[in-house]
Amino acid sequence: MLTLQFIPYMEIDGLTSVKRISKLLKLVKSDRILLLEGKLKPHEEAELIRKTMEEIDHKFKGIEISNIYPESKEIAMFHKVKSRFISMILGDRKGFTIIGPASIIKEIKQDPEKIQLFTTDEPKKRK
Repeated sequence: MLTLQFIPYMEIDGLTSVKRISKLLKLVKSDRILLLEGKLKPHEEAELIRKTMEEIDHKFKGIEISNIYPESKEIAMFHKVKSRFISMILGDRKGFTIIGPASIIKEIKQDPEKIQLFTTDEPKKRK
């Protein structure tokens, strides 16, 4: 069974970077695909990847991660400045991040119009 879990920005906003990464990694290791409102800071994303690499074993094959960040090229300069100012105050809530186990997510393709998330079939369990 495929489990998608939406995580609103407010759920991780008050956490330290270490606790935020631990929470996300724990959820991914329980075979969930996370839809995170907003995106991680660059150093948090790098730390998540580093920590993931340390925990790879025969059961946990790693993660797939992708940021979806809608940015219209036709937005007026005033709106861009306003949007950046709000992001500085409230956190980067624009777009979202998809994080999932590499054993389930085969590929994430994105373009301005759509997101395609390709998953693998669940392997048959041996008796």
